[in-house]
Amino acid sequence: MISNRWIEQRQGLWQRLDALLAQAEASGLRSLGGDELRELGLLYRQAAQDLSAVRADRGSRTQEEYLNLLLARAHNRVYSGRKLEPRQIVRFFTTDYPRLFRRLFPYVAASFVIFMAGAALGALMTFSRPAFMRMYLGPAMVATIERHEMWTKSIVSVKPLASSSIMTNNITVTFATFAGGIAAGLLTIRLLFLNGLQIGIIGIACAQAHMSRDLWSFVAAHGALELPSIFIAGGAGLRLAAGMLFPGIYSRRDALTRGASEAVRLLAGTVPLLIIAGTLEGFLSPSGAPIAVKFLTGAVLLLGLGVWLTWEPGQRGPGAGSHQAPAHETATGARAPSLQDIR
Repeated sequence: MISNRWIEQRQGLWQRLDALLAQAEASGLRSLGGDELRELGLLYRQAAQDLSAVRADRGSRTQEEYLNLLLARAHNRVYSGRKLEPRQIVRFFTTDYPRLFRRLFPYVAASFVIFMAGAALGALMTFSRPAFMRMYLGPAMVATIERHEMWTKSIVSVKPLASSSIMTNNITVTFATFAGGIAAGLLTIRLLFLNGLQIGIIGIACAQAHMSRDLWSFVAAHGALELPSIFIAGGAGLRLAAGMLFPGIYSRRDALTRGASEAVRLLAGTVPLLIIAGTLEGFLSPSGAPIAVKFLTGAVLLLGLGVWLTWEPGQRGPGAGSHQAPAHETATGARAPSLQDIR
């Protein structure tokens, strides 16, 4: 038998699906953003499962009627399909993606903290145990640092090839960090920690050799986009893991589907960043350009990234746009049972 508490838990989801359908019926599917369209599909599937549970309870006929009508309205919307248009891609990167990033920022922040924990340990171990640094970096790289030479000079003579190789490697590392989320997030955490550990070790090793300016001037330009991309990919991996481990009120399958959808879209935003970072790492970072130019480039890119991810387009005023149908009115004008009716 269905309990009142079960109905109360589901009513918020039904109401949200109802509101999304009302908006789509009044203004068309184009009025819904990418996040809202995916949410519509997930809520439709969840409501279908709820209807199966309601049908098994003879005392829930009112809820069954409500869900039947709700699902009938949703079916054509969910399976109508849409062609991807250039303006949708533009909208994704200018509006939908920054909103998604802000909503999932706690996962990105957790990714950053894990990375920094590795960096702190690497720095501490290099300070306290030089043998650890030598073992980790290897004799060739240690010898290069001791000669006060940057190991990146070889890139300059093969810039186009190096840029392509670097870009591919960066994308591979980033995607691997994201994919690690499928292992309950453990591989994501491991990769983030190891990347941070490496940065901490190299940073202190170069500082001890009085090469900090050489190191950070090399990292500044491309690192302004490459490092945030790794943090974002780590956040996407953690979001994927959260969908698997903490389904909440959703079924585990739907929670994982929802988490994977959000994680993949969060990861997608790093692709243009990595392309730009790989180009800079192959051409500008190892070049003989003035150090001030490299740091200025990094600062401008980092500022631009911050503006992009935090900027919110102006909201339309009340009453702007098409009139929306009442939440409980169907596309034909017939009134569906409201949530008030089934309480």
